[in-house]
Amino acid sequence: MQEQYFAKSFEEDFVLKTLNGKKKEKFQSIDDIIRTNTLRLNTKSFGREKRLACSFLHKNYLNTYRAQGLIFKTRQKPDYIYPFDLVLLSDAKKIIVQYYRIKENLHLYYNHKLIPGFEKFVFKDIKKLLNKFPSLDSVWKKVNQFRVENGYKPLPKQKHKLIEYNEVIFHKPVKITPVAIFGYKKNTKKIAKQYHLPHFVSAKKFFESLN
Repeated sequence: MQEQYFAKSFEEDFVLKTLNGKKKEKFQSIDDIIRTNTLRLNTKSFGREKRLACSFLHKNYLNTYRAQGLIFKTRQKPDYIYPFDLVLLSDAKKIIVQYYRIKENLHLYYNHKLIPGFEKFVFKDIKKLLNKFPSLDSVWKKVNQFRVENGYKPLPKQKHKLIEYNEVIFHKPVKITPVAIFGYKKNTKKIAKQYHLPHFVSAKKFFESLN
């Protein structure tokens, strides 16, 4: 497998947030991350322990949770990986793709429970995940089958974006090597220049540049 790159998505202000009860609070800025070469644990949802969630980049996975963020490398091994957005394994009856529609009500959206049996979609490393799901078609088929078997409706095609990125999970702060900034808005280019990093309009464009 080629050298592995990861993407951590940010909101437009490039400050990671965390939930404190019902309130979303600022947690770690891009400045702190670049200065310390460390990503700290900020995600808490679906009854799981606090963690860092990001995505690995691959020809099957070229979308990202948000439109801007940081591409990095790390020597740390993930604790586990999901082949899609974790919300697809939750009992949420209304699954929302666009983050901007839920960002002010994360405490409600993230309070859903995971469907029993979700563990079949948990992988210990990237190679095992890709061996099990060599294409997005296979991922889409299996997650829909799982949801239907548990009494939920098949996912409409509009939700396909949620399988176009994966979730890589770390339970300890991650020491990183920053590689690039991605995002199509003007501020992302300024941030990249500020930290002397290459800029790409998307994680997909970065991945394509590797070839």
